[in-house]
Amino acid sequence: MANQGTYPARLIRGREVEARVGLRTTAIREKVKRGEFPAPVPLGTGPTSPNAWLEEDIDRWISDRVEASRKESAA
Repeated sequence: MANQGTYPARLIRGREVEARVGLRTTAIREKVKRGEFPAPVPLGTGPTSPNAWLEEDIDRWISDRVEASRKESAA
Protein backbone atom coordinates (compact mmCIF):
# COMPACT_ATOMS: atom_id res chain seq x y z
CA MET A 1 0.00 0.00 0.00
CA ALA A 2 1.20 3.45 -0.84
CA ASN A 3 0.18 5.23 2.34
CA GLN A 4 1.53 2.73 4.91
CA GLY A 5 0.04 4.67 7.82
CA THR A 6 1.41 8.06 6.77
CA TYR A 7 -2.11 9.37 6.08
CA PRO A 8 -5.57 7.83 6.01
CA ALA A 9 -6.77 6.14 2.86
CA ARG A 10 -8.97 8.37 0.74
CA LEU A 11 -12.18 7.22 -0.90
CA ILE A 12 -13.25 8.90 -4.12
CA ARG A 13 -16.70 8.82 -5.70
CA GLY A 14 -17.75 8.04 -9.25
CA ARG A 15 -17.50 11.49 -10.83
CA GLU A 16 -13.95 11.96 -9.61
CA VAL A 17 -13.02 8.47 -10.81
CA GLU A 18 -14.52 9.27 -14.23
CA ALA A 19 -12.52 12.49 -14.44
CA ARG A 20 -9.28 10.83 -13.39
CA VAL A 21 -9.42 7.83 -15.70
CA GLY A 22 -11.26 9.35 -18.66
CA LEU A 23 -14.00 6.71 -18.73
CA ARG A 24 -17.75 7.02 -18.18
CA THR A 25 -19.56 5.13 -15.42
CA THR A 26 -20.91 2.49 -17.81
CA ALA A 27 -17.43 1.63 -19.10
CA ILE A 28 -16.05 1.54 -15.56
CA ARG A 29 -18.81 -0.86 -14.45
CA GLU A 30 -18.13 -3.15 -17.39
CA LYS A 31 -14.40 -3.19 -16.64
CA VAL A 32 -15.13 -3.98 -12.97
CA LYS A 33 -17.33 -6.92 -14.06
CA ARG A 34 -14.52 -8.25 -16.28
CA GLY A 35 -11.91 -7.80 -13.53
CA GLU A 36 -10.10 -5.09 -15.51
CA PHE A 37 -10.72 -2.25 -13.04
CA PRO A 38 -10.65 -2.05 -9.24
CA ALA A 39 -13.94 -2.87 -7.55
CA PRO A 40 -15.60 -0.11 -5.54
CA VAL A 41 -16.04 -0.24 -1.78
CA PRO A 42 -19.66 -0.16 -0.57
CA LEU A 43 -20.31 2.76 1.77
CA GLY A 44 -23.38 1.21 3.33
CA THR A 45 -25.53 -1.88 3.27
CA GLY A 46 -28.14 -2.86 0.74
CA PRO A 47 -28.31 -2.86 -3.04
CA THR A 48 -28.77 0.91 -3.36
CA SER A 49 -25.99 1.99 -1.02
CA PRO A 50 -23.39 4.29 -2.57
CA ASN A 51 -19.94 3.10 -3.57
CA ALA A 52 -16.51 4.70 -3.70
CA TRP A 53 -13.03 3.63 -4.77
CA LEU A 54 -9.80 3.68 -2.84
CA GLU A 55 -7.78 6.48 -4.38
CA GLU A 56 -4.61 4.38 -4.26
CA ASP A 57 -6.33 1.61 -6.29
CA ILE A 58 -7.22 4.15 -8.98
CA ASP A 59 -3.70 5.62 -8.92
CA ARG A 60 -2.25 2.12 -9.34
CA TRP A 61 -4.64 1.34 -12.23
CA ILE A 62 -3.58 4.54 -14.01
CA SER A 63 0.12 3.78 -13.45
CA ASP A 64 -0.33 0.24 -14.76
CA ARG A 65 -2.01 1.57 -17.95
CA VAL A 66 0.80 4.08 -18.53
CA GLU A 67 3.49 1.44 -17.95
CA ALA A 68 1.78 -1.03 -20.31
CA SER A 69 1.45 1.58 -23.05
CA ARG A 70 5.12 2.52 -22.78
CA LYS A 71 6.15 -1.11 -23.05
CA GLU A 72 3.98 -1.52 -26.16
CA SER A 73 5.51 1.61 -27.70
CA ALA A 74 9.04 0.36 -27.04
CA ALA A 75 8.36 -3.02 -28.66
